[in-house]
Amino acid sequence: MKIAIHGRPIKDEAISSIQIMFDYIKKQKLDIQLHHSFKLILEKKGITNIDYPTYSSRENLFDADFMVSVGGDGTLLEAITYVGERGIPILGINTGRLGFLATTSREEIGKAIDCLLAGEYKIKERTLIKLINGEQWFNGFNYGLNEFAILKRDTSSMIVVHTYVDNEYLNSYWADGLLISTPTGSTGYSLSCGGPLVAPGSNDFIVAPVSPHNLNVRPLIVSDDTTLSFEIESRSNNFLISFDSRSVKVPANIKLVIKKADFKIKLVELKNYNYYETLRKKLNWGLDLRN
Repeated sequence: MKIAIHGRPIKDEAISSIQIMFDYIKKQKLDIQLHHSFKLILEKKGITNIDYPTYSSRENLFDADFMVSVGGDGTLLEAITYVGERGIPILGINTGRLGFLATTSREEIGKAIDCLLAGEYKIKERTLIKLINGEQWFNGFNYGLNEFAILKRDTSSMIVVHTYVDNEYLNSYWADGLLISTPTGSTGYSLSCGGPLVAPGSNDFIVAPVSPHNLNVRPLIVSDDTTLSFEIESRSNNFLISFDSRSVKVPANIKLVIKKADFKIKLVELKNYNYYETLRKKLNWGLDLRN
């Protein structure tokens, strides 16, 4: 079995668990490829049994059966920029904080590897959102798993986002920005903007204004088969666009067009995983703080 391992800087409390993972992998004699920067981080932390070849781009990532993302949700979002259209399933090992995407705890690393080897997992596909005219801005990966955001620059006044659904005028949002979120991203930035929680597999996008000038303007759910387009007014003559926190500055005379990507990201769910149980735990539903 061929496994690519992706990661970013790790906390000291996760070192022992990660060492256990590499000790365990060594015994299994798996074909491993490490992200180049992650290997350097591991070496500085004193992790051993990591003498494996590396990748540093989509082009030199080998034909893996799985990618294991070691970190938080941000690490997994970065991992998908390497996997892209290749359909490599991603397993998220959570060494971060909240972890809606990286759902396997670092204490369960050995069990997770066993489940991969035994085939005791499910593959769940997640919709991506695509900026049609954005390849020049995002190094060829103009897609997002969580959301696409149109945002004012830090020091500028609010922007106006003229929004169209399938070329039909929807609204002009006077706001700090506008989010177009997938169901996967409904537990992220969109949630903090008052957007609803949407179950994975729902064929929807969430349109949510960021700090709107008019408080009567609320988040809207639209079908993910629609095409959304935007024209932006900004006093600074430019603004920011971002995919999952990868942001670039663009001029205000640009028309943006968003639609559902023609491929999906595959996430690994180990046995006994339950999405709604994860929601309850991560969001502390039903937790009485008086006890």
